[in-house]
Amino acid sequence: MCGVVGIFGRSPVAARIYDALTILQHRGQDAAGMTTLDARRMRSARGIGLVRDVFSASLMEGLSGDIGIGHVRYPTAGLDRPDEAQPMYVNAPWGIALGHNGNLVNNESLTEDLFTDDRRHVNTESDSEVLLNVLAHELSVKTGSRLVTADVFSAVDNVHRRCRGAYATVALIAGVGLLGFRDPHGIRPIVLGHRASDDGPEYILSSESVVLDILGFDLVSDLAPGESVLITLDGELHRHQSALAKPHTPCIFEYVYFARPDSMIDDLSVYKARLRMGEKLAAKILREWPGHDIDSIIPIPDTSRTACLPMAQMLGVKYREGLIKNRYIGRTFIMPGQAERAQSVRRKLNAIELEFRNKNVLLVDDSIVRGTTSRQIIQMAREAGAKKVYLASASPPVRYPNVYGIDMPDTSELVAAGRDVNEICQLIGADRLIYQDLDDLESAIRGKNKALAGFDSSCFSGQYVTGLDDGYLDQLQRRRSDAVRMARRQSGVAGA
Repeated sequence: MCGVVGIFGRSPVAARIYDALTILQHRGQDAAGMTTLDARRMRSARGIGLVRDVFSASLMEGLSGDIGIGHVRYPTAGLDRPDEAQPMYVNAPWGIALGHNGNLVNNESLTEDLFTDDRRHVNTESDSEVLLNVLAHELSVKTGSRLVTADVFSAVDNVHRRCRGAYATVALIAGVGLLGFRDPHGIRPIVLGHRASDDGPEYILSSESVVLDILGFDLVSDLAPGESVLITLDGELHRHQSALAKPHTPCIFEYVYFARPDSMIDDLSVYKARLRMGEKLAAKILREWPGHDIDSIIPIPDTSRTACLPMAQMLGVKYREGLIKNRYIGRTFIMPGQAERAQSVRRKLNAIELEFRNKNVLLVDDSIVRGTTSRQIIQMAREAGAKKVYLASASPPVRYPNVYGIDMPDTSELVAAGRDVNEICQLIGADRLIYQDLDDLESAIRGKNKALAGFDSSCFSGQYVTGLDDGYLDQLQRRRSDAVRMARRQSGVAGA
């Protein structure tokens, strides 16, 4: 998962892009980058680490220009490499810088086509570099000495024809302007904002609407599936809806976990969606376990807090903060190695003993992936004196890998793969385990918005909206397994 932003301003934009990236920091903590356009010259800075660590004062001073894009990243390949930080750049045609959130599922065949047919060389394992080169090639085949708006939109339509997967993209094109586009299924989010200034209108593209709120832009709309937006250097806004657009199926995990609760995605409030998720889960508990003996509900911070509040009210039990989080520890489910993840949980969370001693507690998490975190937290609760420890997941069992930009493990490492709920419950050491039903989850997120065709719920259902080539999941398993991650990590250290 990554975060992207692009700003067309009437004054230098580097500081505002920096602020936007800090707001999107939850979407990626491994790398950050920024590229600005000053006349025809692009100025770029990128590196490994948090936004505040990558951009020094001296680097910021050099990022001049009234137009720019930024990116925060965590890698789906599992290895931090400086040359895979974004935005990425090619100098032909005209000079293009690009930042991308998502994942291409036909990355390998595209890489081969780029080399044999388009005469373009891809130098990293990043699918974002592939996407950049596909866009560059499609722009290069346009005739004439300069690009016009129709040429840009035609090139993006050809990107849609060639690329399969999820992509919410921002790009700078020297001599042209700021470009944004979304894949035909609309899997990854991207919004368009606007504000007036004394010198003319300013525009912003961002992964989440919260950036617009904080930077003082008004939300115009989400980009529709297959839609492209171009803001030319003279400040003209152009929008294009591709005929290749598919029924809208945004990623359901944006609402479950990744997006900030104060964001709106595809005209849906993430906060209200999570409230409804809690209501649906409480209704299931009352339906299947009417004589429950729960004394208190405790969220596993942070995402599940919103869902816990209506659960406590509907179940008639106390809501308590029993686990305190160290906010400076990264996400555990993407860490390589079982031992490292287990140790990280202990460093990340600490139990307040008074909230567990001699009580039957219901712990609530947004999802259960490997089960490592859940097992450790349940053990912590028992050590703190809990009589019984129940666990509820606000989402269904994660039985399949995500292929659209979330770095979940391969199937063999998912605790729910090939197991029923009772088996999972025993494995993680809970006294009872309750999962949200998929129909209830989708209903909770959709709310009253009936316009959505559905969601990409592939990690729960195994149904991938773009389709997958034969053998793709096997290839993914070879790349994502713990053994492969550790081997790549060790080779990276050895070569440093």
